[in-house]
This record gives sequence, C-alpha cells and structure tokens, in this order.
Amino acid sequence: MNAVLPSMKRLDLVRNPGEGEAFLENLRRSLSPRGDIVSPKGRELTEKVFGEALAPVAVVDRILGEIRETGLAALLKFTEQLDGKSLTPESMRVSPSELQAAAEKADPEYLATIDRIRANVLAFQRSILHTDSQPLTTIDGKIWLRYRPLRRIGVCIPGGAAAYPSSLIMTVVPAQAAGVKEIAVVVPPTPFGGYNDDLLAACHRLGVTEVYRVGGAQAVGALAYGVEGIAPVDKIVGPGNLFVALAKKAVYGQVDIDSIAGPSEVILIADSTARPEFIAADLISQAEHSPGSSLLVTWDEGLIERVAEALDDQLGRLSRGDLARDSLERFGALVRVADADAAVALTNRMAPEHLHISTVEPEKLAERLTDAGAIFLGHHTPVAAGDYAAGPSHVLPTGGTARWASGLTANHFLRSTSMIGLTETGLGQIAGDITRLAEIEGLTAHKASVTVRTEGSID
Repeated sequence: MNAVLPSMKRLDLVRNPGEGEAFLENLRRSLSPRGDIVSPKGRELTEKVFGEALAPVAVVDRILGEIRETGLAALLKFTEQLDGKSLTPESMRVSPSELQAAAEKADPEYLATIDRIRANVLAFQRSILHTDSQPLTTIDGKIWLRYRPLRRIGVCIPGGAAAYPSSLIMTVVPAQAAGVKEIAVVVPPTPFGGYNDDLLAACHRLGVTEVYRVGGAQAVGALAYGVEGIAPVDKIVGPGNLFVALAKKAVYGQVDIDSIAGPSEVILIADSTARPEFIAADLISQAEHSPGSSLLVTWDEGLIERVAEALDDQLGRLSRGDLARDSLERFGALVRVADADAAVALTNRMAPEHLHISTVEPEKLAERLTDAGAIFLGHHTPVAAGDYAAGPSHVLPTGGTARWASGLTANHFLRSTSMIGLTETGLGQIAGDITRLAEIEGLTAHKASVTVRTEGSID
C-alpha cells in the first residue's frame, strides 16, 4: 500500500474470502444507526449538556421527551446548549425579508443553476407521479385507487460542515411535484445552515417560505409534535447525522418518515475498461462526507494498483482530502473478486446506497443487480450527477436497507385511498362470499350489514 493510504483495506476474496466477509459485515454494522458513530466532540458535548455520558439513543429520548413536555422552551434551550445559539421565537424563523434579501444578493448564475436543476427534478418527478387508477368494473359498480398529496411536511437540511442547497432541492421539489402545499424547512443555526445566504436564496427561489433555524433531534421533535410557532407535520424527510436519524426513528408512528439514513456509501463495480482516475475520484467523492463508505469491487487485479496510485495523487490536491483520507482508511476497501458473478453476489448482499457500474456493458450487468438505492451506468455517469442535477432524488436508503427500501420520490408524498362504489346488482354478485366468510369468522354484524340490503333481513 502506498504512503498516503497506509490503512485502506485491500481485500482479496479470491485468496482469503473469510477476512473479506468479516470486514464487509462489520462495515455494514458500524455505519448503520446501531453503529454509534459519534465524533469525540459530539460525545464531549453530550456529557456537558446532560451531565453524563449517554448513548445516542438515550440522548434522543431525553430531547424528544422535553420537546413533548415543554414545547418551544425545550426547543430553544437545546438550540442554545447544543448549537451554541440563543434564539427568540422571532429570530428562530427566517423572515420573508431575509429570504428575499438573500436571493437579491445571490449570484445570478447560481440562481439560474437552481432553476435548471429544479426543472430537471420537477420533470422527472412529475413523469413518475401516480395518478388515480382506472375504475375496475368486474363487479357492477366502480372500484379504483385515488391519490392525494400530504397536507404538510417537514424537511431537515444539514448545516454543520457545509451548506447543502442540493438536499433542499432533492426533498422540496419532489414534494412540490406531488402537490404538497405546506413545506416547513428546518436547518441548524450555523453559518452553513440558517445563516447561509446561498441556502436561504435557494429556499426563496424554490418558493419555500417557512424556514426555521433549528436542527438536530430537537428540530425533528418540533416538527413531529408541534411547538409554539411550528405546526406539526404529517411526514419528515431529509438527511442528517445519527441523532437526526434516531429521532426520526423515534417519532415514526406519530408522523411518517422517509428513512433512517446512515452515512453515505458507494460500491463501484469496475472491469479493465474503467479509467482509474475516474474510479479514484468517485471513491473520494463519497468518502469526503466523512464518514462515508467507498468500495471498489473488481476482478481486474491490475486495476486495484492503478486506482491506489490515482487516489494517492488526487487526495493531496483536494481541499477535503484529509477528511476523505480518514474515511477511506476507516470505511473503504479495494476488493478483488473472482469474476462478475462474484461482484454481483457481493453487491446484492451489501445493498449499497449508490452503485456505480463502470464496465463495458453496464446495463447488462445491472439487470442482475437487484439491491441498490440508485445505479449509475457507465464511465461517464458519476454519482455526483444524481447527487446534484439528473432528476431522481439523492435521498436514498443506506446501511443495506436498499434490500427493501427505495429512494425518495414524489410518490412518497401521496396517500392512496381505496374507492369502492357498488350498485345493488354489484353487491348481490359478492354477497354470498361476504356472508360466508363473515359466518366463519363469527362476525354476525358484518353478515347482517349485507343481508339487510340483499334479503331485507339481518337473520
């Protein structure tokens, strides 16, 4: 291994499959919400605020409990203690004049970029939007499925290490495509969050008027339960740290959520046609989230060496190279497998958030890859294309949950309702089946509700 990446794993699943399987299983576990990945600074702050060293789930329980009990007072208290910002009920909400001022100060090219990306996302999300089903008439009458948008949603936008207007677009625009009327955005009171002009300008450009300078588990609690000045929502979406993920998990049932997301992750499947400098750049792009998991899976042993050299070269020239290097050493690996079949089996087992197929026939290989949040095909489709501009949302299932979960779409902001309207003839067609099952289940009133209509009697 080169000098820059002394600890990045090289796993040879051909020669030593046992070691590789153990590492990959541990990687999945450590990056899930159960993994307890908290920075030393975060642990120190927890002990300072709560007077003892608490596990993240206990921290979240304490915060949510106080939000339920004392509402706004608890929200402002935790904002001061955890974010170091003393707010009033008035300064907590970003005013319309602040949003407009941020947009007026913004670079016109930046606003044009927001407009173009919004158009891409809106076009894609509208193209896949569910519409009311055609009525089924096999029984006399009409039976169909009706879709209506949620009334009010909450969107969590991170703001600790960087500003994320992309996450704003990828959550707000799908909701708008679905027809959601009320969208409340919460963002930490930081220079990258609630005081970031680029982010506030993006809110204004997207037509978001309800923005609050609160973050973390306390913001999730405020959205779920409602506090003075913030009405409760029906669904909470958007990325965040471990505390946000655990808070979303805790309030599920009170409200709906998009997912319990963990750190960003990518698996790159590559063959001899892949360019090592492209692969290295893609590995680094996810690792710079820090933490972020980046795995190269290939059956070309020579590619591993070429990618390692490219990583060495690129890390030294990137502003977030040190952060990416740390993630690559802790959560990255260059994995050699026997062939494409082994790569498919490994990847489906890992069920990654992002899957990049950099091979000679990526679509053909993708047919066999069943478990991934988003799949990027070919040498010229970096994950960043999906993160920023292509159209699908970059809010995706992590930690192996792509085995059963899907990325956020406009359809996740719709509610479906079964619509059943029978004629007298139609009820008669199925009356015998209804009453027979009702008798078997001992639900005599169910039977009577049919026979009183078809026979004029409840006996």
